[in-house]
Amino acid sequence: MTYILKPAEIEKRSFEIISEHLSGRSFKPGEEDIIKRVIHTSADFEYADSLVFSDGAVQKALGALSRGAVIVTDTNMAFAGINKRVVAELGGEVKCFMSDKDVARQAKERGVTRAMVSMEKACGIEGELILAVGNAPTALIRIHELVCEGRLRPAVVIGVPVGFVNVAEAKELIISSSVPHIVSRGNKGGSNIAAAIVNALIYRLGR
Repeated sequence: MTYILKPAEIEKRSFEIISEHLSGRSFKPGEEDIIKRVIHTSADFEYADSLVFSDGAVQKALGALSRGAVIVTDTNMAFAGINKRVVAELGGEVKCFMSDKDVARQAKERGVTRAMVSMEKACGIEGELILAVGNAPTALIRIHELVCEGRLRPAVVIGVPVGFVNVAEAKELIISSSVPHIVSRGNKGGSNIAAAIVNALIYRLGR
């Protein structure tokens, strides 16, 4: 057996295999690249059906990124997985507040999750904002509340937390809202999926 060992060739062949499996499927403009990268990250073809895109979400995300949007994640794992060099080239920045002392203190005092407090802290960011949630459904719940309160106006919410408690329900809150979104319906997701979606978007800008 001959093995493919060069990283670029491995990735190229992986995407060829994904394209073969999706042969005959049609997707809206801009969505196919995201779906394929998520499948490449997870080896899970169910994402071809479970990823939900609000109208114009991809275009709104690309526009915000091209104008130097700030990306806030709910985990350090998602933060680590996003190509920050490319984001910086676009004039943007990636942030995660989960380890901040003030976030930890407030969460403990109030008896809420750090993810919720992190989304509140994101309200203070100037300019365009993309929220990438890959772990905490409570982050999506708080985002929904903050939007309803008029305190938060994200350009796009990437909502792909994984798990069983509050997960599917929190995603449906975002799907049913007016907030532009890319959401994985159901229980599947993860920080790696959130990072994959962000990377698919920034790579689409040709960097």
